Amino acid sequence: MQEFIVLLVPVLLVFLLLKLITKPMKLIFKLLLNTGCGFVCLWILNALSGITGSIFEVNFLTAAIVGVLGLAGISLLVLAGFF
Repeated sequence: MQEFIVLLVPVLLVFLLLKLITKPMKLIFKLLLNTGCGFVCLWILNALSGITGSIFEVNFLTAAIVGVLGLAGISLLVLAGFF
């Protein structure tokens, strides 16, 4: 029984360590995925700039804003363009 406990403790520690490592990786992956979607949205809006009349700078910051905030992020960029 004592050998079982000696083997169980390192296994549980490794499991806990993996859990702590994967949690931030999921958040980072989700942020990058949303930023990619924001980049595509900005690219489409710039392609339609003849209709909309507004051109957005496409960089990581603006793509992250649109990716994280969605429609509110696009609205924020439009309002920022007026000022």
